[in-house]
Amino acid sequence: MQKNKVYIETYGCQMNMADTELVQGILLKQGYELTENSNEAAVVLLNTCSIREKAEERIYGRLGNFKNVKQSNSNLVVGILGCMAERLRKDLIEEKKIVDLVVGPDEYRKLPELIDVAFNGGKGIGVQLSKTETYDDLIPYREDGLQAWISVMRGCDKFCTFCVVPFTRGRERSRSLNSIVEEIKHLSERGFREVTLLGQNVNSYSDNEYDFADLLAACAEVDPYLRIRFTTSHPKDLSDKLLYTIYGHQNICNYIHLPFQSGSNKILEAMNRTYTIEHYLELINKAKKIIPNVSFSTDIIAGFPTETKEDHQMTLDVLRKVRYDGAYMFKYSPREGTKAYKMNDDVSEEIKVKRLQEIIDLQHQISLEKNNEQIDTEEIILIEGYSRKSNDNLAGRTDGNKVVIIPFDEKIKTGSYVKVKINRATSGTLFGEFIDFYDVKSNLAVTV
Repeated sequence: MQKNKVYIETYGCQMNMADTELVQGILLKQGYELTENSNEAAVVLLNTCSIREKAEERIYGRLGNFKNVKQSNSNLVVGILGCMAERLRKDLIEEKKIVDLVVGPDEYRKLPELIDVAFNGGKGIGVQLSKTETYDDLIPYREDGLQAWISVMRGCDKFCTFCVVPFTRGRERSRSLNSIVEEIKHLSERGFREVTLLGQNVNSYSDNEYDFADLLAACAEVDPYLRIRFTTSHPKDLSDKLLYTIYGHQNICNYIHLPFQSGSNKILEAMNRTYTIEHYLELINKAKKIIPNVSFSTDIIAGFPTETKEDHQMTLDVLRKVRYDGAYMFKYSPREGTKAYKMNDDVSEEIKVKRLQEIIDLQHQISLEKNNEQIDTEEIILIEGYSRKSNDNLAGRTDGNKVVIIPFDEKIKTGSYVKVKINRATSGTLFGEFIDFYDVKSNLAVTV
């Protein structure tokens, strides 16, 4: 075991993945080495998520494993990064004495010196939230690849009653447009073919006179071969300007993740979502008119406090009206520190599970129907590599974020844009056959 070797596990969303790359960049600059083998590491870091109760339970279980390792290796430094560090620092360090290090999402610059504190027998603690930290000047560590995720802003000002993010990641602050564009230029030069712009509420991005639509356009203009995606959007900030910007740039994907959470205005008000379901549906219809073939995904919470059978039926009605291409579906779990935690969690676990399953079943049916509608159509996909199940097939993704599987062909390389014909579908995957290569810049199919 070498004292400068660090092992990092990442849990949760793409923003946590982006934060891990940021942490790796900081540590490499200070002379640390990264390892994928926890047994040879002197420092083990878990980058954590507090959004769901199950996520925290999983991390506590993993910490138990490393606590056992520390019994035979007392010099091992175990640390928690991210949202869970901010939320549970007292429990993790003082009460359960599981970890040596807790570092919140705004204190990563201090990580090397806090590791030194832990190596010297102290407790490395950095959990102060910041009103200004964006890590704008730091370069994340990224291995060569096809896809990259860029955090363009941090924190959230929405204060939905079920969400811990404003308390674990702080208030909204945005990076400069120029720094983001420069980062994308570097990624383009390295051969990346897809970038996802990340923010807890990404379309409230603001850099002086620039809004998120301006940022999106500037990123798209860097390289026509580079696809631009973004997540997550809040309905309150989805502007007409943003929709027309998506429509006006071929390499901005026609895909919008737009959480609605519940189909009931009563529940939306209890969640402090600041829109009605009528307003939400108007946005969906407007986007469908402005952006041909736009795809939508969403977030849904089943069993929020006071939710009745009628409220639940309203959620199912929204699914039927919008017909999402995909959805992230959860049953409500109280998170300590949120306003909803103080509400009476009056929907039984049995009913939550039943309602969640009804939502999942309906969305599965809709996804299958929508995918079947694409049979015999042609799609442009970006090849991502071999399929997960077999090297006899290649996997790519459509503009609308759907996975397409085609037979392996040695002349098709990762990062190629190809035209395919869809001939089969499941609820989660399209299957097709190669037609031709596709020149994105000329928007014409060409033979290579």
